[in-house]
Amino acid sequence: MRLSRYFLPLLKETPASAEIASHRYMLRAGMIKQHSAGIYSWLPLGFKVMRKIEQIVREEQNRAGAIEMLMPTIQGADLWQESGRYDDYGKEMLRITDRAGRELLYGPTNEEMLTDVFRTFVRSYKELPQLLYHIQWKFRDEVRPRFGVMRGREFLMKDAYSFDIDMDAAVVSYNKMFIAYLNTFARMGLKAVPMQADTGPIGGDLSHEFLILADTGESEVFCHADLVDMPAPGLDVDFDGDLQSLVDERTVLYARTDEMHDAKAFETQVPRSKRLSARGIEVGHIFCFGDKYSKAMGAKVMGPDGKEHFAQMGSYGVGVSRLVGGIIEASHDDAGIIWPKSVTPFGVGIINLRVGDDECDKVSEDIYNKLCAAGVDPLYDDKKDRGGVKFSRMDLIGLPYQIVVGPRGLKDGIVEIKDRKTGERQNQSPEAAIAFITAQYADISL
Repeated sequence: MRLSRYFLPLLKETPASAEIASHRYMLRAGMIKQHSAGIYSWLPLGFKVMRKIEQIVREEQNRAGAIEMLMPTIQGADLWQESGRYDDYGKEMLRITDRAGRELLYGPTNEEMLTDVFRTFVRSYKELPQLLYHIQWKFRDEVRPRFGVMRGREFLMKDAYSFDIDMDAAVVSYNKMFIAYLNTFARMGLKAVPMQADTGPIGGDLSHEFLILADTGESEVFCHADLVDMPAPGLDVDFDGDLQSLVDERTVLYARTDEMHDAKAFETQVPRSKRLSARGIEVGHIFCFGDKYSKAMGAKVMGPDGKEHFAQMGSYGVGVSRLVGGIIEASHDDAGIIWPKSVTPFGVGIINLRVGDDECDKVSEDIYNKLCAAGVDPLYDDKKDRGGVKFSRMDLIGLPYQIVVGPRGLKDGIVEIKDRKTGERQNQSPEAAIAFITAQYADISL
């Protein structure tokens, strides 16, 4: 993409309402535009990042055996009345009445709707387990929307739902999502720690939330320090095998948010040198709640014993749009964003320091065309701005690498490559620079 043709409305000044780094940089880098409290347009740069995050989430759900579908954003109130949650959910639910007087709502989550789908079509334990998901916009009327997309009212979410014949089988489905979440966040360059969590209005008694550590996190967290350094299970996990040991080694260590924190247990279970207290950002939450919804809504299947059983259920959420902000909170500096390669909007920024100079234009064009052909998806800064403006702009939007083409370097047949994260710079021939950047993305689809 040529910058001269791209819609990238940067802001020079930080809006006063932006309190945290992700909100400041998403506004300044032209990723979003606020329309009202907690409601944003996703501009091209931000939308591109969000779609990459969405695809990673999708790939890891599919790897774990979940099946994608799509449910509507508007739901009938009757299903929520049937489950008993319509009045209990609170003012966060946006209630609507259509022209025929029917009570509707803008869905904050989809347990009821998918339970209705399940009870309509599934009759026997032979059709179990079922693990279904969709990626859809949600709305929750937050009492105090803030921190940009981190605490918005409208947000993109992946929510999955499992149905099993008994609780033992339900835990197997739960474990699949537990492991899938660890791999999902690791692919985005995040260290997500699973924490024992309160189930809240979703229900049930088995729940974990996944948090990334950041000073701006809304939750105070307490955990065993080894959890932060524990690697993700890896993409070669056999999801048809027994995953319990992988889950156990991550749940046997103390890890709780302030809502569930037990100071005495923390002191007795965790050696002093391993006690970690910090702040965290929730990026995922999983629940196993048994027959809370299936019993209320009559979602039964015939079991192997010839008797009807209420399906045992779980639900599993990932804040896709929230993750855009979460990644920025975990990866930025004073100059701007630092994108992990897996979610960067463009693979590399090509900076032509002397637009209009025959040699600079020729070399920049050649690098751009060859990187496009290699599938790297470069952003070519072909605008006639001063060098300082170009450097600041590229640092702000945070692409992992920059190739700087200038007349001084070209006299010696070289261009400069800058690593945005480390600041390391190296001089290479244009062909070597192309080979270097292409190699960085050899295993990453852009």
